[in-house]
Amino acid sequence: MAINLTRDIQSLTKFKRDTAKFVKQMKETKEPIFLTVNGKAEIVVQDAKSYQELMRIKDRMEAIEGIKRGLAEMEKGEGMEADEFFAKFMKEKSILEEDEI
Repeated sequence: MAINLTRDIQSLTKFKRDTAKFVKQMKETKEPIFLTVNGKAEIVVQDAKSYQELMRIKDRMEAIEGIKRGLAEMEKGEGMEADEFFAKFMKEKSILEEDEI
């Protein structure tokens, strides 16, 4: 993301006055707009599709980080086998297996 200082940083007052123009800009550029209040950045506004993509990337990065932690634990000999974990989990949560129902 390359911020265009004159295009992407605006005052909240100007954004309120020209909202339709800025919404059109965000849809075209796929870039957020940084809104200032009293000269300080306070709010970031972006189109819904770009936000959804950002959340998808965030979720993926969190999953990758979790996998890395799990692999590091395995290398240290920490953690437990999946079968052992699920048996313990099901017992703690009082969940019956299908063949027990």
